[in-house]
Amino acid sequence: MAILDLNTAEKIFQGAQSKSNELSANFCVSIVDPRGDLIAFFREDNAPWRSIYISQGKAAASAAFMQPSGKLAEGGPNPIHQGLMAMLGGRMIPGQGGLPVYDGNSIIGAVGVSGGTPQEDEEVALAGISHAGLETSA
Repeated sequence: MAILDLNTAEKIFQGAQSKSNELSANFCVSIVDPRGDLIAFFREDNAPWRSIYISQGKAAASAAFMQPSGKLAEGGPNPIHQGLMAMLGGRMIPGQGGLPVYDGNSIIGAVGVSGGTPQEDEEVALAGISHAGLETSA
């Protein structure tokens, strides 16, 4: 099984920054392993301070549930999601902008982005994942 290592994280950052340069916001990008533990992070100049924590929360949620973090907010509160988030001290954020990272059929981590609109956050995450030659689903 492949892992999301620092070399791959750097490729994700390159793709994310390329997309970020097309947009008017300043982003924070978090890359986590399948457990949601931080592998790498960057904060663009003038990115909002809160985006540091939001990007990490979106990435952790996406990794934990192996799906886009925005899907976790669809259909109202889910007791299972809420329970796990409470157990982990509110570390996960169910909002658009976090995407899982798959290598074939294996989830190897997730990318969470914050700083723009929810749609822009997701676009930046997707650009990074695609640049690294990886997928957002199995």
